[in-house]
Amino acid sequence: MNKHLTILTGGSRGMGLAMGQQLLAQGYHVLSIARNSSSALQSSASKPEQLLQWEQDLAQSAAAAQRLSAWLATLKSSGWASITLINNAGVIPQIAALSQVSAADMINALRVGLEAPMALTSAFLAATQSWSIPRKVLNISSGLGRRAMASQAAYCTTKAGMDQFSSCVALEEAAKPNGARIVSLAPGVIDTDMQVQLRSAAATDFPDVARFAGLHTNGQLTSTNDAAARVLAWLDRADFGEQVIADVRQP
Repeated sequence: MNKHLTILTGGSRGMGLAMGQQLLAQGYHVLSIARNSSSALQSSASKPEQLLQWEQDLAQSAAAAQRLSAWLATLKSSGWASITLINNAGVIPQIAALSQVSAADMINALRVGLEAPMALTSAFLAATQSWSIPRKVLNISSGLGRRAMASQAAYCTTKAGMDQFSSCVALEEAAKPNGARIVSLAPGVIDTDMQVQLRSAAATDFPDVARFAGLHTNGQLTSTNDAAARVLAWLDRADFGEQVIADVRQP
């Protein structure tokens, strides 16, 4: 059996869309979970059964996890050569000091960026724990999870939390006979809508705005396609999971 299945969150735009398109081009089967479906992603599938798109608000993490668990229960492990979960989705709340960010905006960012990945990972691991095929979890982290930045408290916290929960789960899975391998990977600085938000912020709200504007001006941003290729190449490494907290810019 040579069919490979990847479950991908945030596959409707940005690097998530690019990863989905590249996986489909390689013949992978993809379940994309995002707020909206993507016609660009759909057109990349060579056959209808290769792609399934769920329109799912990941801020409703319990519902998303329950839906994933129920769907995985309908599959047979014998039908697949491998299964992978990529937690890619994330949002940036208002770019401002925490005291100026509404509770609703902050909570939404935490739910999408940390609560949903934890809930989906739990559902994924529980539903596939008896599967003998290779299982991987790739969490898309950020350098901002490893470096504090003013006016980015919620986003930095989601990514730092993603790193830490990945480390905890890695210890749990290492103790199992066929435990999943997990990595929390920083993908570098990418030319996405998030970067536009950061470099467009007012200096009074975001002290580091000049730095992010400079990344764009100096051509230091990686395209979404190149970033996706680097992330997927990391996922294919033979030593995937040996280093849980990683960065694509490492050798």
